[in-house]
Amino acid sequence: MRTLALAWRQLRRDLAAGEIRILLAALVLAVMAVTAVGLLTDRAERALAIEANRLLGGDAVLRGDQAISPQWFEMAKERGLRQAQTRSFNSMVRVGDDLRLGEVRAISEGFPLRGEFVLREGEADRVARAVPSPGSAWMTRSGADTLGARVGDTVLLGSAEFRLAALVVQEPDAALDYFSNGPKVFINLTDLPATGLEQPGSRIAYRLVVAGDAAAVDGFVAEAKSKLGRGQRLETAADARPEIRSALDRAGRFLGLAALVAVVLAAIAVAMAARRHSARHLAGSAVMRCLGASQRTLAGIHVGELLMLGVMGSAIGLLFAYGLQAAVAAWLSKFLGVAIPAAGWQPMAAGLGVGMTVLLAFGAPPVLALRRVPALRVLRRDVDFAEPSAWAVALLALSGLGALLWWKAGSPALASAVLAGIVGTLAVLGVLAFALILLLRRLRKRMRGPWRYGLANLSRRMASSVAQISSLGLGLMVLLLLTFVRTDLLSRWQQSLPENAPNRFLVNVQSDQLDDVKRHLIGAGIRSPQLYPMIRGRLVEVNGKPVTGEDYAGKDERTRRRADREFNLSVADRLRKDNEVVEGKFWPTTGAREPEVSVEQDFAASLGWRVGDRVAFDIAGQRFEARISNLRKVEWESFQPNFFVIASPGSMDGYPASYIGGIHVPKSEPQFTNRLVSAFPNLTVVDIDAVLDQVRRTVQQVTTVVEAVFYFSLIAGVLVLLATVSASQDERLLETAVMRVLGGSRRQLMLAQATEFAAIGLLAGATAAIAATVLAGVVAQQVFDLPWTADWRSALISAGVGMLAAVVAGMLATRRVLSAPPSVTLRELQQ
Repeated sequence: MRTLALAWRQLRRDLAAGEIRILLAALVLAVMAVTAVGLLTDRAERALAIEANRLLGGDAVLRGDQAISPQWFEMAKERGLRQAQTRSFNSMVRVGDDLRLGEVRAISEGFPLRGEFVLREGEADRVARAVPSPGSAWMTRSGADTLGARVGDTVLLGSAEFRLAALVVQEPDAALDYFSNGPKVFINLTDLPATGLEQPGSRIAYRLVVAGDAAAVDGFVAEAKSKLGRGQRLETAADARPEIRSALDRAGRFLGLAALVAVVLAAIAVAMAARRHSARHLAGSAVMRCLGASQRTLAGIHVGELLMLGVMGSAIGLLFAYGLQAAVAAWLSKFLGVAIPAAGWQPMAAGLGVGMTVLLAFGAPPVLALRRVPALRVLRRDVDFAEPSAWAVALLALSGLGALLWWKAGSPALASAVLAGIVGTLAVLGVLAFALILLLRRLRKRMRGPWRYGLANLSRRMASSVAQISSLGLGLMVLLLLTFVRTDLLSRWQQSLPENAPNRFLVNVQSDQLDDVKRHLIGAGIRSPQLYPMIRGRLVEVNGKPVTGEDYAGKDERTRRRADREFNLSVADRLRKDNEVVEGKFWPTTGAREPEVSVEQDFAASLGWRVGDRVAFDIAGQRFEARISNLRKVEWESFQPNFFVIASPGSMDGYPASYIGGIHVPKSEPQFTNRLVSAFPNLTVVDIDAVLDQVRRTVQQVTTVVEAVFYFSLIAGVLVLLATVSASQDERLLETAVMRVLGGSRRQLMLAQATEFAAIGLLAGATAAIAATVLAGVVAQQVFDLPWTADWRSALISAGVGMLAAVVAGMLATRRVLSAPPSVTLRELQQ
């Protein structure tokens, strides 16, 4: 208690004298940056998850081919979750004299629990968070075009008649399953019995939709997965369209990268400030040793002061961070038009952990090293750092910092890449800084005036210069890494959904209709329509061994379904730009000598397939067997027809096939679908305008979140770098004050300082730009799955900006010595 009391008195004295203010400011800024970015990232991820759930109509959906038993509803009720039901089935839909096979969806009150319907009742659209009233129906626009229906017409379903009250422009769960056959009609669940269409043996898809607190939903999903019966499956946002999953996954990784950058910058700022704090206490510690303070007491006082300072700075930083992120989140919520949920406690704990860990890692070792250093040696400021306990504390704290970095990254690949980049960059910076100092010792002899003095400062303080160049270069590197990845990420999103992306899919085109359908499309203004063969097949054998869904019992539900159900195969002689071979070799355009197939890489990984395996399918009673010759990566964001399995040309001749194609129809052609179906009644035209709108909306929201977090991290990083430069200025202030006493002019001193900082900034900026470019390429390709081309022009500009930033920050940090009397500066630094 006595040692703690002394530590508290020393902390109060240091605060009053200004001794520790820079360290406190750096600590507050570091904790604020890490915590604010963490809080904002956490809240943004939660908001994006909720927005993604709009595509489900809720947070989770239980699907089954039989009526869902009451136990599921009770399970959701026990967890406080809101509930809604839907039932979907195919039925004939009549409007006037026109009769088509369509899909009927009966929905209960309260649906959707997330998202909304967008309806068109006249000329304008409106948002509806309700279901059709009893006796009325809604119909999709494409379905209405197919049947020639208008609002107010009578729709006949089974034994019941409904008034068509509105057309559905956008529905909540369209992005999960938009390949419906023909018109889609929505009715109130209470009207279903009147239709007489729900009978024993009817093929009806039952859905239970739930929404609520994230923890409650997670608990429901975990319990539900262990109780799924035959014919049941659970859907979450992870089952959304690949385009949406890709955007959300990349956004999550970028937010993890932003948090990682904040941690690294915080570590740099606190490390440099702690180094200065320890150096300034050497004389005071020597005096205390001479007055009888034991080694244990001395170490206890300084470590206690650091702990108290850490608690104080972290508390202030947490308060500032909470207020700052609340303001940013409020703006983001208003801009996106979504409610952003409150953040969890983890970002606060991470901010506190980073502050305390870095403070102890870089502040405690010099203090602990005083235990076995003679008083005379301390007075000479010649501190021996060979104390084993100091190194043990440093290694332990650095290990904790590495664990924090790994946790904040949220991705092992990202954490590994960034940690390796940090270690490599530090090593290169240290070697280059040492080489630069040796070179400057030779060059300064040929220079005169302030330029020579500025360069001499670097070589005279070798350890300090190497530390500052390394810290500044590392800080610039992580900021540039964040900038490069963000630029490429946003550019990729903007290019992924061009304005002319396909918004109609043509399904069930027969072989003898190919030429006629293409001529019709060209006549309607559709340029170069592409139609691809589609063959339905079921997996029956792998490497000579029969397989069923039961053979994948240890896999997830999606994999088991892939092994059980039929899926689409196709044939191609060449690959489009949105398909890329990642393993194996694609066959020549003339075809292969024996049947070969190309498989999408994730699909192959889920089923355990490898290049060289032989797979067999049952196609309408016929066997098709082929060797896997290559694996492909597919860009699902293209919205072009893509297939998990593609066969070589000629290998599937004779098997029953229909054709599918994606086309872009201008919104100025509302009757296109009606005219096409009238000419070819067997065709199914799938309108995915609503899906595209939902995907574009999600990508736009993700882009806005990434931009906000990026600029916030950038501002925090610049402030931390300023604190880093400011925290290592005592030696420069002392030397500059001496020079003023000896008659140095303001101009000479300014030029000398500018020369020194320009040399530091040039080396740090150039190394940071090169390291960030290389590391950004690794992160983009290995973590974000993005193509990468090094932009050395931007790297060169970044190096110049880094040098300029170092000069400006350094001049701002030392500006007061040019105006304050030298006696004041010397007295302050020698206290």
